[in-house]
Amino acid sequence: MDLATLNHERLDHANLTVVDIDRAVAFLTTALPGWRVRGQGRMDWFGTPIRWLHVGNDDSYLALQDGGQGEAMDWRSRRIGAKHLGITVPDLDAVVQRLAAAGWAMDHPGGAHPHRRSAYYVADELVQIEFMQYLSARPEERNDYVWQPQP
Repeated sequence: MDLATLNHERLDHANLTVVDIDRAVAFLTTALPGWRVRGQGRMDWFGTPIRWLHVGNDDSYLALQDGGQGEAMDWRSRRIGAKHLGITVPDLDAVVQRLAAAGWAMDHPGGAHPHRRSAYYVADELVQIEFMQYLSARPEERNDYVWQPQP
């Protein structure tokens, strides 16, 4: 891969503080078996020792750090902050089946659309995750936000 391809504008990672880093990794790698822990370590976080790790693939990842306190923001609230992260997957049904077999229940399915499907999960104190499967390679179909089902 050349540097121009590597450095195109895209989301590289998000950093999340969690309570149970091992459980967060288990959730993510169950849903996304192509993801792995890319690196990890320990550091001092403003006077508190924490464990951190990067879980993802060669192109993107989630940076996780433990030591979280309190509860994750309720995605239905009006509070400022991330409501959910969207992750594309090749087979949504397989993700849902793997997570169900491991004991994680879907929060709710995404809306009906002929060119994309999704399922939302709230796993422990993680931010809500939306797993998305696109059903069209055409951007104008994938990114159609005004589609309405025919009566």
